[in-house]
Amino acid sequence: MFRLLIAFLFTVGLTQSAIAQSSDNEVVTQTDERTSTGGATTLEDILARQRGEKVDDSYRSENTGQGNVEGLMGQFGARGVASDSDVYRALRYGSADVTVSSRGPADSVLIQDGGMWWLSFRTGPLRDYGTYILGGMLVVLLLFFLIRGKIRIDGEKTGRTVTRFNGFERFGHWLFAGSFLVLGVTGLLTLYGRDFLIPIFGKEGFAMVAQGCKWLHNNLAWAFMLGLVIVTVNWIAHNIPNRTDLKWLAAGGGLFTKNSHPPAKKFNAGQKIIFWLCILLGVSISLSGLSLLFPFEMPLFAKTFSIANSTGLPQMLGLSLPAQMSPQEEMQYAQLWHVIVAYAFIAIILAHIYLGSVGMEGAFDAMGTGEVEEQWAREHHSLWLEEVQEKEASKASASPAE
Repeated sequence: MFRLLIAFLFTVGLTQSAIAQSSDNEVVTQTDERTSTGGATTLEDILARQRGEKVDDSYRSENTGQGNVEGLMGQFGARGVASDSDVYRALRYGSADVTVSSRGPADSVLIQDGGMWWLSFRTGPLRDYGTYILGGMLVVLLLFFLIRGKIRIDGEKTGRTVTRFNGFERFGHWLFAGSFLVLGVTGLLTLYGRDFLIPIFGKEGFAMVAQGCKWLHNNLAWAFMLGLVIVTVNWIAHNIPNRTDLKWLAAGGGLFTKNSHPPAKKFNAGQKIIFWLCILLGVSISLSGLSLLFPFEMPLFAKTFSIANSTGLPQMLGLSLPAQMSPQEEMQYAQLWHVIVAYAFIAIILAHIYLGSVGMEGAFDAMGTGEVEEQWAREHHSLWLEEVQEKEASKASASPAE
């Protein structure tokens, strides 16, 4: 009996000791700070990063060895001054004294840690909201077609045609429009291709598609910019807003009601809005595209942000725009702006394509053959038709009688 009592007391003592040791370990774990790990990443850092939370990595970015030069001397040797982790951090955060054989403006940047936010935004919110924009426009156009139907010519057709656009005007339009369509398709394939085309074509097949898209996108950009210039020169005088546009907008352009055709000149208010949006977005997307093609010769955003900061507006909004950027950062900002403008541009052009094709009877003839039915012109551009007929009458009266 005495032996059993001693054994019981010994077991209880071991249990209490184990519990106390476990409690001490929990306290040490709970109070574990980065200093106790020698400055290394803690488990909480890893878990926070896996949860998608922002982690303060200053303990790494500010700990890249013993200085930028002296402490990193010989770092690539077998017994370098800095450890491998010091070397990596110095390269990642740009504090290493790097010497490269090539002499390009960005060749010494081996790792650009700031690009991670760009990659996350490009493959995340940018694509998500851009998809919503394009999908939303398609839904709106489908609903409009189901409710309103095709906008047909209300009056009786005359069988006579009127020249709407000459050959040079149509050339400029199709150069601008055709190149934009190819640029839009190749751009979207580049943005979404990895997710949707690799399962279909495989990695090697997608690589060929991506390379072709890149070549087309880079080279057709020049045709797009030339078309933009031609369209601007041809039609800018006809797209100056006037009071007639207010009447057209007040009547909704006759798009939502039948037998309602507000007067308009060569271009109505809706077409003028499309024209100026095309000019504004076309110039913007061309500049960002040129910045991507020539990132070292045409850095745009550091200068733009510097001008914006001088106005004080970013500071009022709580923003601090970077006024100094590496070439990689310039390209990242340019690429994001390029895609944002492209999404808006594509959405607008989808509406333009709809009204210029299946949405309105006789509209495609204007850019197809250049000739439109006289009754169509009377209903949609009555003031312009009157001007054309007056010019024809004056020419006829001025010609000598036979």
